[in-house]
Amino acid sequence: MTSTTTTVPPDQRERARLPTGLIITVLALCGTLVSLQQTLVLPLLPEFPDILGTTSENASWLVTITLLTGAVGTPIVSRLADMFGKRLMLLVCLGSVIVGSAVAAMSTSLALVVTGRGLAGIGTALVPVGISIMRDHLPADKVGSGVALMSATLGIGGAVGMPLAGVISSNFDWHALFLVSGGFAVVMLVAVLLVVPESTVRAGGRFDYLGAALLSLALTCFLLAVSKAGAWGWADRRTLFLLVVAALTVAAWVPIELRSGQPLVDIRTSLRRTVLLTNVASVLVGFAMFANFLSSTQQVQMPVESGYGFGLSVVETGLILLPNGILMVLLSPVAATLIRRFGPRAMLIAGAIVMAAGFVMRSFLHATLLEVVVATGVSSVGMVLAFAAMPTLIMRSVPITETASANGLNTLLRAIGTSSASAVLAAIFSGLTMEVGGAPIPTFGAYQLVFWLGTAAALTGAGVAAFIVRPTVLEEGAGEVAAEPGIVAAGKRDAVKPVDSQPEMLVRGLVRSRSGKPIRQGVVTVLHPDGRHVDWGRTDNEGRYVLALPSAGRYLVVASADGWAPQSGLVGIGHGDLEPITMTRRLLLSGRVTDDGTPLGAIMLSLIRHSGEYVATAHADPDGRYEIGLPPPGRYVLTVVDHATGRTRSRAVQIGSTSATLDVDIVTGIPQAVERAS
Repeated sequence: MTSTTTTVPPDQRERARLPTGLIITVLALCGTLVSLQQTLVLPLLPEFPDILGTTSENASWLVTITLLTGAVGTPIVSRLADMFGKRLMLLVCLGSVIVGSAVAAMSTSLALVVTGRGLAGIGTALVPVGISIMRDHLPADKVGSGVALMSATLGIGGAVGMPLAGVISSNFDWHALFLVSGGFAVVMLVAVLLVVPESTVRAGGRFDYLGAALLSLALTCFLLAVSKAGAWGWADRRTLFLLVVAALTVAAWVPIELRSGQPLVDIRTSLRRTVLLTNVASVLVGFAMFANFLSSTQQVQMPVESGYGFGLSVVETGLILLPNGILMVLLSPVAATLIRRFGPRAMLIAGAIVMAAGFVMRSFLHATLLEVVVATGVSSVGMVLAFAAMPTLIMRSVPITETASANGLNTLLRAIGTSSASAVLAAIFSGLTMEVGGAPIPTFGAYQLVFWLGTAAALTGAGVAAFIVRPTVLEEGAGEVAAEPGIVAAGKRDAVKPVDSQPEMLVRGLVRSRSGKPIRQGVVTVLHPDGRHVDWGRTDNEGRYVLALPSAGRYLVVASADGWAPQSGLVGIGHGDLEPITMTRRLLLSGRVTDDGTPLGAIMLSLIRHSGEYVATAHADPDGRYEIGLPPPGRYVLTVVDHATGRTRSRAVQIGSTSATLDVDIVTGIPQAVERAS
């Protein structure tokens, strides 16, 4: 297969020269718009049962549906962004918010308002897509501050949303909430069309419909169970049924994704150490973040008679917490500077620890409103640091052509953390209550329990992040290099974008064996001749891969695959054809079978994993020699079977990354194993 490169239209080159500050501002405002959707209806939620003529449980769908559609839509939209264009999917997200807001604004029935809220929730995918756009179009020295601000919009929108929604609902009809949201989305859609260029990093390929359907089912069941468990009860049959269906669906989804050549979520990449641990930390930090926001919002609204509340209205609550949102904006460039200086791993750990410190302060400092605001602000500072570091860690560890989908998965896992926090807080606040003025409210002990759970979640997140591979600093000011197994990393990846911010060139290729058979799940890595990392890609079921290069030129190309000796070469990559990579040396487990020292031919050999899974079957030649393609490194059992006499011998063998020799005598059973380099 020959490679192809994208042709960059002149208008896209012109857009790429737009002020980077304008691009960052537009994308950050888009992120704020999306995060507003989560808090937009909260002030009116107690009134919606009367407004829409329904029950409180049914009215809660106005919040639940946004969570569900956002979670389901994020990985799907993010994958489509990698395949067909990031700005295109940004416009789709904004269009969905506009249509959803219009439907809700023109409706008076619960079903239509819920439908509109569901459409608006799809806009959640806008945040990871926007982060990936920044990676594609901003100079390297601007990406960090842009990503930090985009990540912080998740908290900024929540801080701004409460007072804004309170003011609107106090002075206008409830439909105005959705009119303002839709109008804001229209303005941002026009701004995106005028300011944000389309990315040239588009992988193309086939969409994984089965993987998307199964993941959507699993997420819907899990999040619905978590969000409704407070009303139904954790032991309710509906809750348990949904959790079981979610678990079974995930169990079916994972092997399907592993076999898929172009999966919705690349499980193998997601299981790489840096990506996996960052995502686990995201769930925990997301839990702590939402626990901080939700508990502080409710605490200051509790009646003064409770002994810990301040009796604020919804609007007053929003205004009191608004400085936290402003603080997040101001700290975004500071977070980017700290990440460049100390690295994203260190800042993720530091951010989580600062969040934990904020929770500890909230446990002891709660006598005055100022103390509550300051302690909440400390946790917000930690959130900015942690959330800014996560996308940076992800983008340094995945192929450039998968940045949107990888960030989408990270955003999804954060959402799982926040939804879990909402469910846990609802259970605690409803379980630990006291009566004030004839109404049940949470005891301060309930808040203390939440504070310590937030502390535990944040510290556990920091502990998980501590196990992320520590990058190697090459020289002062050079930044960090992700030292991930299986990926060559000899210098700082140009991953974040060349300083001139010119669109990248996509290169497609093929990896095959000498017989022409495609090599699945191989890895092709490209470096500059001086060792600086450029990009890497994994081959699909047809042996194809896609790479994003900064420009035409000479590169070091390294190809590796399980069972094959790695190959490398300096290759001139331009606008011509790139020859297919042919893997020529098969790694083997080989040896000789003997009968008391005499060669024993026509013998069957079977190789299984130490844990019992079948691997391969082979037959020895007349001289007793055999060859089996080298399986992935691990512990195996080789069994020799002489059908003529019924004799068998089994021997354990440890397979490494090089060819191995194992001679077995069927009489003595004493193996003579020799490792030899290939």
